[in-house]
Order: sequence, then structure tokens, then C-alpha cells
Amino acid sequence: MEFIDQLGRRIFLENFPQRIISLVPSQTELLVDVGLDDRLVGVTKFCVHPSRLKKSKTIIGGTKNLRLQEIHNLQPDLIIGNKEENEKDLISRLEEHFSVWISDVSNLEEAKTMISGLGQITGTEKKATEIIHSIENNFNRPLNRKGRAIYLIWKNPIIVAGQGTFISAIMDWAGFENRVEEKRYPSFSENELINLEPEYLLLSSEPYPFKESDVAYFQKILPNTHVLLVDGEYFSWYGSRLVKAGDYFHKLSDLQ
Repeated sequence: MEFIDQLGRRIFLENFPQRIISLVPSQTELLVDVGLDDRLVGVTKFCVHPSRLKKSKTIIGGTKNLRLQEIHNLQPDLIIGNKEENEKDLISRLEEHFSVWISDVSNLEEAKTMISGLGQITGTEKKATEIIHSIENNFNRPLNRKGRAIYLIWKNPIIVAGQGTFISAIMDWAGFENRVEEKRYPSFSENELINLEPEYLLLSSEPYPFKESDVAYFQKILPNTHVLLVDGEYFSWYGSRLVKAGDYFHKLSDLQ
């Protein structure tokens, strides 16, 4: 069987995979939700949903610091990764020995394409299609525009979500205009934040775990800005968590 991943690469399998390793938390959750828990043999230390996985599966390192020997020991027939979250050189080394399917997601449509593609290569197309339909139903409900916003993913240094990221695409859908013109994840100084005059400053729960003390700090330097703690999983996870994301953003709108 031949499959095409989101980088346009061909993957050949004799049968649907029975030993799968996932290198990305949001895609790990998706694999479980399409019914592949019993075929999932390895996950990263950041694969926290569902919580039982870290006790029942082999931990193969972090998304960017993979334990290659652990992966070899598991002898997977399919490894599932992501262009942005996994290091290219490590993926290349894995490809020398295993079938590797890579996603590349920067907006909602690409997220649905990823879900469909994983459904195809794992033989779970029916369930994957159901998840896509649920996501579409949730994201069909319009949200009001809120205003100019900046989304922080790290504190020291200050790192923000820029253009061309999945986070920026979700911000737009949720009604926030991303004030960051740079692409990907640029570093900002406090003065640069102040000069952009955001109406909203969104402090993510991951990868840096912003807290209420951070809200107070940034509120002091941005007194005219709404500073909010937000759930980073709903802004950045592009798998089946999107089924619940629509409800989260509607509740977030109610707080404004």
C-alpha cells in the first residue's frame, strides 16, 4: 500500500501498522481517539492525553530529543511525526530504518487533512471522518471579532506566535487579530510589546506555564491591555482536541 504524507513523501506499507510510535502529543491523542490505543507502543514524555499513556507505553524522549535506541528496541512499523515539532536530522536517521509519516499543519484545513491522512494509513478512515465532521460542526459557529492580540509561548526570552503558525490561524478564527507581523516564533522585548499596543495579551499554558503572577506582571507594563491566561492545547493542538476547541473559544468570548 502506498500513502502520501503532508510533505508529499511516499510511504509504502505491506499492511496497516500494528506497532506505532507517535512523536507528537496532539497526534498521539488523535491516534487514541480513532481507536489505536492497543497499537500504540511508544510516545513522548509530553504526550499527556490520555494520562494513562505515560504508564502503559514506552517513553521515547521528548519531541526534539528522541531516544533513538528506545525506538529501535520497539521495532515500530510506523512512526508518526511533524515537520515543526521534530528535528529534521533525527527524522532522517529514523527513515533509514523505519516508515515515517510526517504532518505539516499551519491552519485548520491542513489539520483536517492530517486527520484524514492518518485515518487512511492506519485503516481508521471511518472514525477519522467522524472526528473531522465534529470539528467542522464546532467551527461553523461564528465568533465576534475581539481586537488586536499577541500570543506568548515563552517568558524569558519573550517568544510570541507569529504569522504562518497554527496558533495564529486559530487566533484569527477565535476573533483575535495577530499583531505580530513576523513569521513563525520571533523573540520580542518588553518595549516591542508595548509599542504594538495590543488590546489583548494571551499567555499560554504551554510550552511555558504562565501563571496569575505573570498576568499581574504584564498587566503592569500594559495597563490598557486585557491580559488573559489561555489554554494552549486549544490554540496549538491540531488533532482531535479540536473537537472541544470550538466550545472553549465560545466560553472565552463570554469572558470578554
